[in-house]
Amino acid sequence: MASRVATGSRTGCISAKSDKCLKARTVSGESRNREILMIAIHSTKRQRGLIWFAAARAIIGIFLAAALACCTATPATAAEDLYRAQTVVTGQGEANRMIGFASCMEDVLIKVSGAERLAGDRRLAAYKAKAKDFVTAFDYRDQFSGKPKRDEQGTRDRPFDLTVDFDKEKIDGVLKALGLKPWLSHRPVLAVFVEMEQGERKFIITSDGTQSDLQRDALLAAAARRGMNIVLPTAAALAKANINGTELSKMPSSTLVSLAAGQGGEVALVGRLVWNDRDLGWATQWQIDRPGRPHRWRLRGVTFDEAFRRGIGGAAQVLSAFEDRPRGLASKFSG
Repeated sequence: MASRVATGSRTGCISAKSDKCLKARTVSGESRNREILMIAIHSTKRQRGLIWFAAARAIIGIFLAAALACCTATPATAAEDLYRAQTVVTGQGEANRMIGFASCMEDVLIKVSGAERLAGDRRLAAYKAKAKDFVTAFDYRDQFSGKPKRDEQGTRDRPFDLTVDFDKEKIDGVLKALGLKPWLSHRPVLAVFVEMEQGERKFIITSDGTQSDLQRDALLAAAARRGMNIVLPTAAALAKANINGTELSKMPSSTLVSLAAGQGGEVALVGRLVWNDRDLGWATQWQIDRPGRPHRWRLRGVTFDEAFRRGIGGAAQVLSAFEDRPRGLASKFSG
């Protein structure tokens, strides 16, 4: 446009010889130049506005697409996770990998079904011996990544996180053969209240307390292993509810249910672990109340990792409508 306007100005005075025409041409040229400048400025502003508008629309579109993707992908991801398990193995040799496959297969069968009573079930031996046939993918993560290798072969004595994915149809088929079925419906969020006692040391595991860091990590690991989502109380929430280390099992159920809801939990699971020097392990008591029927079970002489795994696994079994008690667990608390 600017080029065409400039050319028209020159054509209008091409035969002029007088100073008047030269002056008129000069004025006309300056006017045209100002017009060209204003058009260019206006065009630039308009282009910037269009670019900004287009960019804003693109950004909004990206966010909407991402939000929709998250909303639709979450259930699928959760279902896939049920058929995935992780264990720790030494090195990447086949012998230890097969041991890892067998361990992960048992965890997946328990996680998918919610049947904690499958832990150690002899019926699984034949399936675990052929666990490789049920695997669709596996991956290693070196726990000592970035650290110098300590043997001539490089990885023989290094611990690895082995993550294993299993074939959904085949796992479901094993469960059917065992008289079980996948628990694919909604899994309530567990609000977990656990008090621990070791000599004079007594505390409740919280989401933000420094004295229960190890136990908190173990609880989260146990929940992931059993396919459950959990929330832990904050120290402030316990203080507000006037819970200061007294036996949680003696607290009114309504208090814990209210506190659980405040933390985002749907069901309250209560546990008590007391260290026993004679057993060199923890004596544990668990309880979960469902409408019309309270459930209680206990363990003795176990690590707190195992206690948490059996506690959350027992809750999963109750919630998944398995009426049989978790394998090896008693129905009532001991004194």
